[in-house]
Amino acid sequence: MPNTATRLLRLILLLQEQPNQKAEALAGKLEVSVRTLHRYMSMLEEMGIPLYTERGPYGGFSLMRGYKMPPLIFSPEEAITLVLGTQVVDQIWGDLYHEAAQSALSKLEHVLPEEQLREVRWAQQKMIATGFQRLPLQKLEPDLKRIRQAMKANQKVEISYLGAQSEKASQRIIHPVHLVHRAGLWYLIAWCELRQAMRSFRLDRIQSLVVKADSFTPPSDFDVQAYLAHTIQSEQAITVRMRFSDAYANLAAINQPLWTSLTPETDGGVVVEFSTPDLMWAASLVLSYGPTVMVLQPPELKQVIREWAAAVVSQYT
Repeated sequence: MPNTATRLLRLILLLQEQPNQKAEALAGKLEVSVRTLHRYMSMLEEMGIPLYTERGPYGGFSLMRGYKMPPLIFSPEEAITLVLGTQVVDQIWGDLYHEAAQSALSKLEHVLPEEQLREVRWAQQKMIATGFQRLPLQKLEPDLKRIRQAMKANQKVEISYLGAQSEKASQRIIHPVHLVHRAGLWYLIAWCELRQAMRSFRLDRIQSLVVKADSFTPPSDFDVQAYLAHTIQSEQAITVRMRFSDAYANLAAINQPLWTSLTPETDGGVVVEFSTPDLMWAASLVLSYGPTVMVLQPPELKQVIREWAAAVVSQYT
């Protein structure tokens, strides 16, 4: 809920953007009553903000000609948010926005008051965010640049794509609409002419990419958040239950972000559940814990574990 100070700042910005605004219009933009809007105007005048009112059908509230707010008014927390957010953009997008991110940081550092600059320096040293990429970003940057160009111009893209379950790459003509960074991987959400539906394509599985001269009209009613939520839910088709013995229950606890549920048992053991679309990945995770865990379900995962364990033993006998 915006407080009075936030609304006053917003009101100044609205008046700075456009003069001669009616009280009703300003009140609607601020989501307050006209009476409250007039009270805000009085508060601004008491603060020394030069206002004037023109009467008549084309009149309204305005700032005195030539008045401009200072270019930056940030609290220490807001300044830290901007700086840390810029660093995250630099890490995720790499070379595509590296120069812009560095330039933005430099500008912020040159205009921030000394007190805020000290807060920013402290946050940069103490509050670290890393590990956003699971794959080398340098290999993806050329495709990221071309896809960004295609999305801005609404141009079709031809790709050669190797799916997770495919042995041979397929040729696709797609209409790129969203770039998504999720769990350390890049995905392109696009309309696929081959499948006649929206599809998501992992960028590291795109073997070649060419931006076409043909254009397309982006869908106006496509909800990317709803699409991603449905995709994540449908991808997580395999539910795995496994049990940590009592001697290793601490391993389940310290890795709790991996599990969708964690249930302690009376003997000190712990049963965990997680979902995944990939049986092989689940087997790799289970075997990474060695004999400290036992798979309870599904049966097909148990079979994979048996086969892999036997194959490993055969290599050392």
